[in-house]
Amino acid sequence: MLMRRLGGSGLEVSRLGLGTMTWGTIVDDYVAEDLLAAFLDGGGTLVDTAPIYGEGRTEELLGRLLAKSGARDQVVLAGKAGLSHRDGTVVRDSSRRTLLAQLDQSLRDLGTDHLDLWQIHRFDETTPIDEAMATLDDAVRSGRVRYAGISNYSGWQTSLAYARFERLGGGVPLVGAQVEYSLLNRGAEADVIAAADYLGMSVLAWSPLGRGVLTGKYRGGIPGDSRAADAHWEPFVSAYLSGPKTRIVDAVAKASEGLGVPMTHTALAWARDRPGVGALLVGARTVAQLEESLGSESLTLPAQIADALSDVS
Repeated sequence: MLMRRLGGSGLEVSRLGLGTMTWGTIVDDYVAEDLLAAFLDGGGTLVDTAPIYGEGRTEELLGRLLAKSGARDQVVLAGKAGLSHRDGTVVRDSSRRTLLAQLDQSLRDLGTDHLDLWQIHRFDETTPIDEAMATLDDAVRSGRVRYAGISNYSGWQTSLAYARFERLGGGVPLVGAQVEYSLLNRGAEADVIAAADYLGMSVLAWSPLGRGVLTGKYRGGIPGDSRAADAHWEPFVSAYLSGPKTRIVDAVAKASEGLGVPMTHTALAWARDRPGVGALLVGARTVAQLEESLGSESLTLPAQIADALSDVS
């Protein structure tokens, strides 16, 4: 798998990363172990996680698997902090107290003494930005974090965070901005991606397969084992099953048929090679799904097809 450096820094990552959001819930221990092995065998290095994932079980599971496989040194471990469940709702809290407490817990659960990349999960309007950025900086200076980034910030929030972090004088700026991005959701282009590109940051694109819709599995209806058939996940997927989105999915299907590749390959190759994108974060419920995503590494979209998909979306 080809590698890229994030934000012009020395941090090198695989351009396909492994997302772990459903580990410990939808993905059980045995499947997670197989997914990690398949990802590493395919040359992947970037593994993205968070303490809130899997209802709090993901990082402990990932830590056990890294210890069992002895693969910690092969992995670029990207963690997050700043979100928690409280009274049935997700709460944003980027206070120094909460961020450092979650970092301590992540390191314990993951069985490591450092994270390669640590990101604030979402912008918190109730905490001063200087406090949040100073906490990132302190974590880097302490050695418990190698590089810092942000996640799900808007364009102006990204610019503000970058400037305030840089002002602390740590030497290495914020390297990554994580945001949802795919052919079905290009809203970040004129906002977050434009800001990140101007600042020299790399974008980590989550849900590059349009929440699974760009795989084509919903073209004939909703499979019973899909997330759209699950009451908990249905709202997450349904927004991408509407008429205008269907036209984009059909265009990806037509292009893929002409290229003789799965729709997954076409959708991932398009997003992977967009300006400013450092890596795509892909999730999977099965090894077969992950291997199909990894197969996109062999595809470079002809410029004419990439442009046509950009136009139709």
